[in-house]
Amino acid sequence: MFGMASSDKPDIVEREVKEEEHKEDDKGEGKGGFIEKVKDFIHDIGEKIEETIGFGKPTADVAGIHIPSINLEKAEIVVDVLVKNPNPIPIPLIDISYLIESDGRKLVSGLIPDAGTIHGHGSETVKIPLTLIYDDIKKTYDEIKPGSIIPYRVKVDLIVDVPVFGRITIPVEKTGEIPIPYKPDIDIEKIRFERFSFEETVAILHLKLENKNDFDMGLTALDYEVWLSGVSIGGAELAKCTNIDKNGISYIDIPITFKPKDCGSALWDMIRGKGTGYTMKGHIDVNTPFGAMKLPMNKEDGTTRLKKNKEDGGDDDDEVY
Repeated sequence: MFGMASSDKPDIVEREVKEEEHKEDDKGEGKGGFIEKVKDFIHDIGEKIEETIGFGKPTADVAGIHIPSINLEKAEIVVDVLVKNPNPIPIPLIDISYLIESDGRKLVSGLIPDAGTIHGHGSETVKIPLTLIYDDIKKTYDEIKPGSIIPYRVKVDLIVDVPVFGRITIPVEKTGEIPIPYKPDIDIEKIRFERFSFEETVAILHLKLENKNDFDMGLTALDYEVWLSGVSIGGAELAKCTNIDKNGISYIDIPITFKPKDCGSALWDMIRGKGTGYTMKGHIDVNTPFGAMKLPMNKEDGTTRLKKNKEDGGDDDDEVY
C-alpha cells in the first residue's frame, strides 16, 4: 500500500501544479494579457497603415534666432522653427506655445493659435515673433542690470494634428545670450576753433564716449545738436567709424559750424573766462554682436570754459573744456 501511495502522489501533485499554472495563465489573460494583445494589434495596424499610406510623425528644429530690432526699451526676437511633414496630406498647426527664460526665471511667454498649415511631403519655416520689454524684466528681477548680457533659453511647443496619430506636441528649444543695453555716456572734452569770426565759426568738438555695456560697439553714424546756455549752435548727421570696447572709452572728433552772434552772452562768458552750461543731444548707430542698434546720447548740465593761448598766459591752445 505504501508503494502505491508513493507512486500515485506525484501524479496528484503534477495535476495540481498544472491546474495552478493554467489558472495563472487565465488570470494573466484577464488582467493584462488581453489588453496587451489589443495594444499590439493596434500598434501593428498603425504600422501597416503608416507603411501603406505613408503617414508619419512630423519633426521640428530651431533653424535660427534673429534680433531684427533692439534698443534701450525692448528687443524684437524672431525664432525660426523648421517643421518637416512626411505625410502625403497637409497637417494643421493647431497651437504654438513659447517661453523664454533666463537661469530658470521666466522672461516672457505666450500662445499663438491657428498657426497655419504644413504642406504634404514638405517643410516650412515657421517664424515666431517675440518681444522682450526691458523695463518689465528689470522690475521683476532687480539683479539684472543695464549693460549686462544674460543667458536665455527659448522653449517652443508645436501642437499638430496628424491622421492616425492624432494630436502631437513637438517640443523644441534653443539657448543663447541677449544684452540689456545701456546708453553710452558722452562729454564734450574740448572744442578747438578751426576758424573764428563773428559771422561764422568752424570748430571741432572732441567727444568722449564711454561704453557702459559688457559688449563691444562699432560706431557707424551719429546725429547731434549742441546748445550753449540754452541757445542752439547747430548740429549735423555724419558717418563715423570707431570701435568702442566693452566698458571702455573712445574719443571722436566731429565738426560744427555756427554764428557767434547768435549765441548771445554764452560765448562771451567763455571768452571772459567764465563757465557756461552746454547740452548735447543726439543718437549713435552702432553694430554689436547682437545686431545693429540706434542709441540715444544725451548730456545736460555740462560746463565749458575757454582756456587762453600759451602766449596769453595759458597752458594750451584755445580750447573749451
